[in-house]
Amino acid sequence: MMRSLWTAASGMKTQQTAVDVISNNLANVNTNGFKTESAEFKSLLYQMIQSKTTTANMEQKPVGAQIGLGVRNSSVTSKFTQGRLTQTENDFDFGINGKGFFQVRGTDGETYYTRNGAFNISIATNGTMLTDFQGNPVLDTNGKAIVFDSSLDTAKIVATTTGELCYIGEDGNPKSMGIKIGLVQFPNPAGLEKLGSGLYKVTDASGKAQSEATTPNLKKSELKQGYIEGSNVQVVDEMVNLIVSQRAYEMNSKAIQASDDMLSQANNLKR
Repeated sequence: MMRSLWTAASGMKTQQTAVDVISNNLANVNTNGFKTESAEFKSLLYQMIQSKTTTANMEQKPVGAQIGLGVRNSSVTSKFTQGRLTQTENDFDFGINGKGFFQVRGTDGETYYTRNGAFNISIATNGTMLTDFQGNPVLDTNGKAIVFDSSLDTAKIVATTTGELCYIGEDGNPKSMGIKIGLVQFPNPAGLEKLGSGLYKVTDASGKAQSEATTPNLKKSELKQGYIEGSNVQVVDEMVNLIVSQRAYEMNSKAIQASDDMLSQANNLKR
């Protein structure tokens, strides 16, 4: 009887995690570059209560009897589907249409990756610098910070769909500045470690970053200046998942209540 109590309790714990994940998705429905997450489950070990050869005359039985011991969370997986591109008034907002990631350098000197292309121009010691909303330098295809000469009018800087930065001269024609925004892809982006603030860190599970500029046979991403990628959270789907998880949590709680009632009745038999 106690087995059912622990089995149902494991179901309640996993459904609570599922609700936590759904709540995080809904909370970030308006977060730029956010990727929806889903809780994955797996069954626990099974207990053999009757083997295939337990008849009195040791005859072979086709099916034994195994009881499952519950469920647990196996992973929380991010789904890197394309988010909606929304036009903005900022010339240094860049939306990625494809599988690419921007590269930024953190305060610790490490390289991190993001889909949030809400960039700004910040003052640097040797000019002006392209940074993310936290002030982290955005990196080019060579892994270097993108720095502009202080004499340049940043309002005249435009980007092509490949990330090539150009400067509009006096003749009104854009000329390449020899700088290209670095975009990378990963063999398994779901394996990236989530750090918060839209940043990801490379792991063994994600594989090494592959530069779109130098890695052959990669389908290149398209960069759109003046656009920002929103989250890919589908509110209707999340609300349906929330109802399903809530009902599953409720059913597991009722299983605990039923087990408790059965134990109570068993204890009352001696009275």
